[in-house]
Amino acid sequence: MDGLYDEVRAGIHAVWQRRWLALGIAWGLCLAGWLVVSQIPNQYVSTARIDVQLRSILPAQDGSVARNEQEKDIERVRQTLTSAVNLKKVVLSTDLANTVSSDQDIANRVAALQKAIKITPQQDNIFEISATIANAGASDATNAKLARDVVQKLIDIFVEDNLANNRGQTSQSLRFLDQQLDQRQQALQAAETKKADFQTRFLGSLPGTGTIADRVGQARTQLAQVNADLAAAQSSLGAVNGQMAGTPRSTPGAAGVSGPARARLAAIQGQLAEARGRGWTDSHPDVIALNSQLAQAQAAAGNEPLYGGGGGASNPLYLSLQAMQADRAAQVASLSQRKAQLEGDLGRLSDTMANEPGVAGELAAIDRDYLVLKDQYDKLLTSREQVRLRSQVQTETDAVKFAVIDPPTRPQAPAAPNRPLFLTAILILGLGGGAAAAFAMSKLRTTYPTAARLEKASGLPVIGSIGEVVTAAQTAIRKRQLRMFAGGVGGLVVAFVVLIGVEFLQRGLVA
Repeated sequence: MDGLYDEVRAGIHAVWQRRWLALGIAWGLCLAGWLVVSQIPNQYVSTARIDVQLRSILPAQDGSVARNEQEKDIERVRQTLTSAVNLKKVVLSTDLANTVSSDQDIANRVAALQKAIKITPQQDNIFEISATIANAGASDATNAKLARDVVQKLIDIFVEDNLANNRGQTSQSLRFLDQQLDQRQQALQAAETKKADFQTRFLGSLPGTGTIADRVGQARTQLAQVNADLAAAQSSLGAVNGQMAGTPRSTPGAAGVSGPARARLAAIQGQLAEARGRGWTDSHPDVIALNSQLAQAQAAAGNEPLYGGGGGASNPLYLSLQAMQADRAAQVASLSQRKAQLEGDLGRLSDTMANEPGVAGELAAIDRDYLVLKDQYDKLLTSREQVRLRSQVQTETDAVKFAVIDPPTRPQAPAAPNRPLFLTAILILGLGGGAAAAFAMSKLRTTYPTAARLEKASGLPVIGSIGEVVTAAQTAIRKRQLRMFAGGVGGLVVAFVVLIGVEFLQRGLVA
């Protein structure tokens, strides 16, 4: 511990012995460093935050197409905001215009602004715009104001570009869609004319509609249905004929006026004949009820006396079956005629396909081209209506609304450099550099500040040491030198304080 204490004392003594060298080097380093710091331009930063609200007026289609288009528009504006064209507007509409005199000066200012402006997206739809003005060839107060003006101009351009470009692009889209619709409409009319002419020449006399293949399919489907209906009608006609074969034409008894019981019996027999003509069996509930009523009517009719002369009366059941037979025969004849017509149509279509195979292919190609043009025309018409409606919405309302959350700030102090910190650091480095230089100089000349160090270096015992004897004149000289040294150190500190004061004074003038 004593050895370390001795080393420290020796070092301090060595520096003190060369204190004037240390003071001079400290002054030199501090002056040089403070000069360099004074040449660093102040940087003034102005920031603003804006909120971009997406107002979806039209309902989104296919997920969120409308919203995605708006977000793309905002991203496009954000990316192009720092383009050379927009920054040229900033230069010419702010105080930077006073510092340019040629196109080269404008280009230099634009290049500097591209590095100085930052647009940072934050949460959701919030953007932060910042501009850093360092050396615009004006005072600090002017630079601070210029930073705010640049940010404000960027916000103005942000709004103008979004509204103007969106509406301009919508108008261009409408004009393009109108041109495409006109072209598609002409092509569609030509296809319709070609299709109508082809059908008139080749398909006008053929039955059905559509292509030949479609007409053949329609004819076969109708023929199958007619065959099924004809089979059912023939079966029903056969059943009626069978019932008529087992039913007498007349009933025995007196001819003349019958009583109410016999009239009721005849009515029930007619209903029963009609039910069997429909194909109902004896197990049908209505047939069972009619048979029960028939038995009661027959018993009542047997007890009822006959009025009039003798002879036979027409059987009402036979007459009913005869009417049903005529109806079924007419239905069978109609279906047979329809079947013959369909078979003839199918034969004509088959002959056309066999004799002229190119007609079917040509018609299919014409229909395919027509359907493609029709589909394209319908899609373009739908797109045009959507764009037109969106254009109307953008004309009457703003689809994208901007709200300034934090207006552009006017910086009260430079963001960089931190001169108080730099001035303090240079003062400390200057004093340390001077002391280090004095200590290094002491190492170049070998001295022995203590007897123990001399004894260690020589290897010989040191009997004793004699202290320095200072006269009154030397004491006065040393006091004067000490005051001069203190004045030199004090002057360095005073210079530091003055520089700090000037720095804060300049900040106060900016504010």
